Amino acid sequence: MEWVSPTVWTTLTLTISADGEAAGELTGASRFPRHWVYDQTGQLTAKSAVADLSEWMHVSHGAHTPWGAEDTRPLVAVVETALEHQLSVLIMHGGAKPESRRLPAGALLTEQGAAADDLYLLLDGLIGVSVDGKDLGDLGPGAVIGERAILEGGRRTATVRAATPCLVAVAAKHQIDHESLARLAEYHHREDALADG
Repeated sequence: MEWVSPTVWTTLTLTISADGEAAGELTGASRFPRHWVYDQTGQLTAKSAVADLSEWMHVSHGAHTPWGAEDTRPLVAVVETALEHQLSVLIMHGGAKPESRRLPAGALLTEQGAAADDLYLLLDGLIGVSVDGKDLGDLGPGAVIGERAILEGGRRTATVRAATPCLVAVAAKHQIDHESLARLAEYHHREDALADG
């Protein structure tokens, strides 16, 4: 009997231009754990969006690693803001344990125009945001979703659908103070820019 343990790796690509500018990119990673990339100032710049323990345990060894000539292209997520990071700590550790919900790829989390009073924290996966049928992009782990409905009359301003299998934490609106939600909403006003464009 031979025991082959799964392998962890992170593949980074560094591009250096003739003028001395440099840019890094997360181009490969094992499916577990989550991979975090920081710049030279210590700021988080990228992270893998999906951590799949089962696939990692069963597949990530031997030929299915960069040393076996196969790398796994990660789904890279937009990094959450410092405010979202603070709010995520409040949601997960600031009181009662939040309900968690698993969504298969394609499942609807919120629908534009629907009544709402929950706030969501994306724990794993990529989730797509659209307004009036137009895609705005994907959000990754750490994103706080749903604050505008709480602040602006109780109706969802966007449709949010799982782009990959997702895990979300559901928080009640009273868990987070309205001042923090208002600051987050200022950052999330991409819907207004789309409607105006």
